[in-house]
Amino acid sequence: MNNFEKHDLTNLVGKHLIYTYENGWQHEIYIKNDSTLDYLVCSGSASNRCVKDQSAYIVQIGQNIYKASWTEPTGTSISVILNLRILLLHCTAFFPRWVMDDPQKTACFQNNHINEMEAYRAAGPTYPIEIMDQFATITAVDDCGLNNDSVISDATNELTK
Repeated sequence: MNNFEKHDLTNLVGKHLIYTYENGWQHEIYIKNDSTLDYLVCSGSASNRCVKDQSAYIVQIGQNIYKASWTEPTGTSISVILNLRILLLHCTAFFPRWVMDDPQKTACFQNNHINEMEAYRAAGPTYPIEIMDQFATITAVDDCGLNNDSVISDATNELTK
């Protein structure tokens, strides 16, 4: 039935990808290992949002096609399909209302603001959820090895927040 092993992430882990959504927003993601990723929002409404050590569920869904899904402390849930064969990414994100109303609150190095993000989430509003469903072109793929904390650095994106 399948000619791939769904838990074989050999061709994905350690990869740093830069991609640009159809709306022009650019992001970076680094797959640190089989259950952790780092990412940086380079442009858009939450530009300079940096997250390190985000737990994620990552599986192979086709030959050299992967899916990573996670929920952030903000309450945002994200599912990303990474097709490394044709350098295409598809993202579906479910944003709580408070994030859509004021995305700049999330534009920080999240790891230093977990309690703040959780307080914003608790204060809401949560509904209505805003769904973002977009394709992106992967413009760069680099193999940076496993668990390399220097790939996406919070130091280059320090905010005064």
